[in-house]
Amino acid sequence: MNKGMSTPYNCAQHINQMMMERSVLAEVDGQVWDMHRPLEDNCTLRFLHFRQSDPYYANKAFWRSASVMLGAVLESSFKDNLYVELCSYPSPNVRSGSFVYDVDLKIPEWEPSKEELRTLSGEMVKLSLAAHRFERLEVDASVALKMFADNRFKTQQIPQMAAQSTSGNTVVVYRIGDFVEVSRGPMMAGTSHLGKVSIVAVHPIETNEAQLFRVQGVALPRGFLLNHFAYGVLEKRAQQMNSGRLPLNISSTEPQTQASTL
Repeated sequence: MNKGMSTPYNCAQHINQMMMERSVLAEVDGQVWDMHRPLEDNCTLRFLHFRQSDPYYANKAFWRSASVMLGAVLESSFKDNLYVELCSYPSPNVRSGSFVYDVDLKIPEWEPSKEELRTLSGEMVKLSLAAHRFERLEVDASVALKMFADNRFKTQQIPQMAAQSTSGNTVVVYRIGDFVEVSRGPMMAGTSHLGKVSIVAVHPIETNEAQLFRVQGVALPRGFLLNHFAYGVLEKRAQQMNSGRLPLNISSTEPQTQASTL
């Protein structure tokens, strides 16, 4: 293995295929680490997966990664005449029953149809099947600001995140396919770890700056099976407004109706 180049994923490749395919995260000298993040020195390395006795970190990465995948789907699924401006997603809380992304669709009122929710769910499945890696990159805040220059939410968030970084002026971005997101991470190794998934609800929320929508979904890791009734219970629970941190100054509102926009 080469310092600064080899990753936990590369190490898993040299152990066996099962280790390579099931590992969601790594633990490097006790620190949770992305599977595709280069190792910086000699270390004690442990691989984390969903079926271990305490999958706490793997579960957190799963929900966080699902939110980022949802952001990618939202950015690409709407008609070209709509500018989708991604805002943020709250820190993952497995007990909330859903993963979320808050987005400005430039639409004052929208209540998606069941067909539109199914379309978003289908796009999540396509992204999973594409098996993209979550590629991690640490960049200077000035570079990140240029990358997200057309997103007023991200340009507000980046300086705050950079100030909290070890260097004081860098942020971490993740790439899956053509989509790039700013996040502290860590993320799961790749989109293929996402199994059965449903986008189940959209809740309108208001801020001082914009009308946002909180889009919510529920998912299982790949290889986890659940009967139709039990999964339906999870879907119903995930429809409830997720109580995770809301962006800016906001209050929730009641949904209205709107013509199809997908």
